[in-house]
Amino acid sequence: MSTIFKQIIDKKINTNLIYEDKLCIAFNDINPIAPVHILIVPKKEIPTINDLTEDDKDLVSHLIFTAKNIAKEKNIEESGYRLFFNCNEDGGQTIYHIHLHLVGGKKL
Repeated sequence: MSTIFKQIIDKKINTNLIYEDKLCIAFNDINPIAPVHILIVPKKEIPTINDLTEDDKDLVSHLIFTAKNIAKEKNIEESGYRLFFNCNEDGGQTIYHIHLHLVGGKKL
């Protein structure tokens, strides 16, 4: 079954993309916990962090650098921000397609 993220990647669901390249997309979280709450989602379908392989190291690094660049564009690099992945149910994961949260714009 296709996740909502896969449907966004495949342009079957419309969203306002903040960023897109050949490896990932980024867009605002629909339930933000801060003034800036952006999801950076790889185009490669990987259900959880536990499913990452050695071959995914460059992809994960790319997600982090993409988040850093978006933080600069959103003018939160100096005040600070938080990056995190949720993994499985107890870790708060609700969509089983890994995604990096970029959260900032206020004291967390």
